[in-house]
Amino acid sequence: MNAHIEKTNLPSRTSMLPKIREMGFSEIYRKYGTILIFIGIFVLSSFLNETFLTTGNLTNVLRQVVVVSLLACGVTFIIILGHIDVSLGSVVALTGTIAASVMAQTQNIYLAIAAGIATGIATGLINGYVITYFKIPSFIMTLAMTTVARGAILLYTAGVPVSGLGDFQVIGQGNIGPVPISVLILIFVVMVSWVLLNRTKFGRHVYAVGGNAKAALASGINTDGILRRAFVFNGILVSIAGIVLMSRINSGQPAAGVAYEFDAITAVVVGGTSLMGGTGTITGTVIGAMIIGVINNILNLMNVSSYWQQIVKGVIIAVAVILDVKTKSGSARKKV
Repeated sequence: MNAHIEKTNLPSRTSMLPKIREMGFSEIYRKYGTILIFIGIFVLSSFLNETFLTTGNLTNVLRQVVVVSLLACGVTFIIILGHIDVSLGSVVALTGTIAASVMAQTQNIYLAIAAGIATGIATGLINGYVITYFKIPSFIMTLAMTTVARGAILLYTAGVPVSGLGDFQVIGQGNIGPVPISVLILIFVVMVSWVLLNRTKFGRHVYAVGGNAKAALASGINTDGILRRAFVFNGILVSIAGIVLMSRINSGQPAAGVAYEFDAITAVVVGGTSLMGGTGTITGTVIGAMIIGVINNILNLMNVSSYWQQIVKGVIIAVAVILDVKTKSGSARKKV
């Protein structure tokens, strides 16, 4: 009898085949799509240019992808909530140049970092408070912040780059052993972001509000408070990205950061976070940022025009959104 029970409990090969067949494109893409795309692009790039797989180039890719990854981690929270932040590039310039300016005046790296992060927190607070209090679309508010932040830093510096930063460059150019310090900063930020999103009440509330804000509010969640905290956290990560960028180029550039928000949002969407809100992961976002970094790198190695690069990125984000819509509609039909 025991043998008969064990036999009936074990799944046969024929019973497993329908389950595999039932896993359609939408489910396969949702589970493995991002990593498969990254592997495919990485392998293709290694064939397209022999310089791609060199240690120097791969290290350069890592350094370049840090800023976009930091921005993408922060805006992942915003997009999961069903909102958007298009002020990332301007706030990068504002926070990074403020940090560089404080460094040039005091030669105190800790004070410079604190000034940059404080500025990022301020921009996040302003964005979050205005959006929730006046109930205006996040796109409109962050678009306004784009102009305000860019104008403020140009006014502060008179459009002149800040130099004389002393040891500030160690953040973006230094190494601990073979590993760039900026990459270690990114690893730490990714870990913190992952824990916040997956192991805290705040993270659970982010998914709940993004999935259905009215239901979340009815269940007692302070939806406005969650959104404000997400914008503050996003502001912190944007300021860290600004500090790393200015440290890497060893000057405060008030005109820096142009179109960085586009790369960050593209990385988030390619990484599987839905622009409709409610779904997304930090792991997917980091892989998405790596995809964008590798694409940028191989296009530069092949001397592809920057105009064509913009077209490629635009197509990528369009395809990613189309796949997101299709996979969601496919899942919905299965549930019905």
